[in-house]
Amino acid sequence: MAKISIVMGSDSDMPVMSKAAEILDKFGVDYEMTIISAHREPDEFFEYAKGAEDRGVKVIIAGAGMAAHLPGMCAAIFPMPVIGIPMHTTSLGGRDSLYSIVQMPSGIPVATVAINGGANAALLALRILAVSEPAILAKLKDYKEELREGVKKKAEKLDEKGYKKYLEDK
Repeated sequence: MAKISIVMGSDSDMPVMSKAAEILDKFGVDYEMTIISAHREPDEFFEYAKGAEDRGVKVIIAGAGMAAHLPGMCAAIFPMPVIGIPMHTTSLGGRDSLYSIVQMPSGIPVATVAINGGANAALLALRILAVSEPAILAKLKDYKEELREGVKKKAEKLDEKGYKKYLEDK
């Protein structure tokens, strides 16, 4: 099956990036995950990004905080889609990361999800792969139905018990 690479600049990003891995596990899609710094180990980073296509990677999900260069640098080297996840930061709440990732120069696009949006990054990667992989598309349709059913159950619970009782049962 298609392969996705999940890359982060620090192990502090793992709680967010693991949400992407959980989604990919749920869908049975093969992925690799690593920690690499474009700033602190540029030679290793270039080797990682240049070799991704040869490793069978179709989409890179890159999480980064503050200056957040990792997704953009991946997109500058890797010829296929890159999805950036801006990390929440203590200084600016992740807005610094968001702006750094979303404001890429013309010709070097990076798809960007919400701050700490690990799950949505994986779902976007799956949607990209689903264009040419019918099995992934079918699983995405099933997943969407699961989401719909979950909302219906919550609405039914609210209708049956009323708002105050609903909050008590949560």
